[in-house]
Amino acid sequence: QVQLVESGGGLVQAGGSLRLSCSASGSILSINDMVWYRQAPGKERELVAEITSGGWANYAASVKGRFTISRDNAKNTVYLQMTSLKPEDTGTYYCNGNIRGRAGTYDYWGQGTQVTVSS
Repeated sequence: QVQLVESGGGLVQAGGSLRLSCSASGSILSINDMVWYRQAPGKERELVAEITSGGWANYAASVKGRFTISRDNAKNTVYLQMTSLKPEDTGTYYCNGNIRGRAGTYDYWGQGTQVTVSS
């Protein structure tokens, strides 16, 4: 069984910063891509940032230059450093990992962490 647990969300004023973490645990053999998504009320879930096992990163245009994704492979953890936050960054942030375990390779999701940016 593999689990992803996010943390670090909260309420912040516009222009502020937050750092999200997502830790994977369980019977993990290796982790491939890890991705942060977000979903605002009434909107579809959208990709925010992704990072490969080798460290190559990709960002949504709306967050490029403000957000930084990174990972610590030894800790099975991915981070999302968010700066210059805007009210439109508000939403539930989800972590997704493509993880190889003893039962095979599957995509796993965390439960989400709420980020609220006030104007």
